[in-house]
Amino acid sequence: MDLKKTVNDIKSLKIQGATNVTKAALMALGSYSKKIKYSSKEEFLRKLNKAVSLLSNSRPTEPEMRNFLNHVYHNVKTSTKNDLNKVTYQYCREALKLREDAFKKIVKYGKNLIKPKSVVYTHCHSSSVTSILKQAFKSKKFEVNNTETRPVLQGRITAKELAGAGIRVNHYVDSAMRLAIKNADMVLLGADSITTTKVINKIGSELAAEVAKKYDVPVYICASSFKFNPETLYGKQEVIEERSSKEVWQKPPKNVMIKNYAFEKINFDNITAIVSDLGVLDPETFVAEVKQKFVWAKKI
Repeated sequence: MDLKKTVNDIKSLKIQGATNVTKAALMALGSYSKKIKYSSKEEFLRKLNKAVSLLSNSRPTEPEMRNFLNHVYHNVKTSTKNDLNKVTYQYCREALKLREDAFKKIVKYGKNLIKPKSVVYTHCHSSSVTSILKQAFKSKKFEVNNTETRPVLQGRITAKELAGAGIRVNHYVDSAMRLAIKNADMVLLGADSITTTKVINKIGSELAAEVAKKYDVPVYICASSFKFNPETLYGKQEVIEERSSKEVWQKPPKNVMIKNYAFEKINFDNITAIVSDLGVLDPETFVAEVKQKFVWAKKI
């Protein structure tokens, strides 16, 4: 995959969703690394780091991509092998396998939370959530309530995918979110980023979690441990992306300012547990486990 094309495709949302973005970034870095010409390890690392930066900066709220890229860079930097082109490509392939293994664990842990004849609410589109639901449906029947997720309507992607797997989906407009959650037994949401105190996900997710708490509906965040943003350990705030106003209103009247935030923050107090490759853990335990387990989650 071409590095610059991948960066542009991620920026333009031609490639979207944390799973697809991470895969594309690792594949692009792996392909690029095979072409790097160098006369010393320092020169190679400088060029590799530039590519990592280009990819990392292509999307503000994608810590999973950044963490995997940093994971690869750290392994190359500490490697004692000579063929750095080959070594970097291999580490990218290993990172893709690591991500796939993590994904399988999330599905394994998540499917066990769903009870027969229950109603599960979800918002937007998360490959972790849809995979959990499709896998669970193989052994137990349940329904899904989901919301359309304006302005780009990612909720329709979720509805089509689940309906295609035979699951009954009750599709609600966003403003009927309270009703959709009130009539559900649990909430499953994905995550674009996890900080030391909050989970960042699609706009509407914070509202969903607060409504769920009011009605005593448990909220589970389904995401890889690589979505933890280690920079938040040291005071840096996660950037909340604001998308083009044209997604909402092509030609609004004069004096109408469009606010099109893509994400919002869910407080840990409104989350029952995070379902990740580390298991089903309360948010504080999840952060502690990530800090202890991963090199990229430590200050360098």
